[in-house]
Amino acid sequence: MEEPQTDQKNQPRGYEYIHPVQQNLPNSTTVLVLGILSIIFSCWYFSVIGIILGIVTLVLARKDLILYYTNRSLYTLSSYNNLKAGRVCAIIGLVVAVIFFIILILILIGIFITWPFWGMID
Repeated sequence: MEEPQTDQKNQPRGYEYIHPVQQNLPNSTTVLVLGILSIIFSCWYFSVIGIILGIVTLVLARKDLILYYTNRSLYTLSSYNNLKAGRVCAIIGLVVAVIFFIILILILIGIFITWPFWGMID
């Protein structure tokens, strides 16, 4: 009984090695959209929304980065680039939102501290 002939990769002849189809990272588009939204909602009264969106985006980005670094050959480079861009947007949005939130709190504290003295202006 003859064994089938094999090539260098120990695959039977007539069979070619098929590379696995690369797929997008599961949350890459979501991270990009939420990162952009965290920048949009980082101003004044919406800064709390910007902070929440920034934190959620960073958590999702971390999960996908772990997925990408464990097996890079399964995921496309474009989805990784979307993930990096969304992460950068989330960091920017989070920093700006925290700054605006602190300024807003300081303004409100200043208004309430000086509130009794406003009657003396007349």
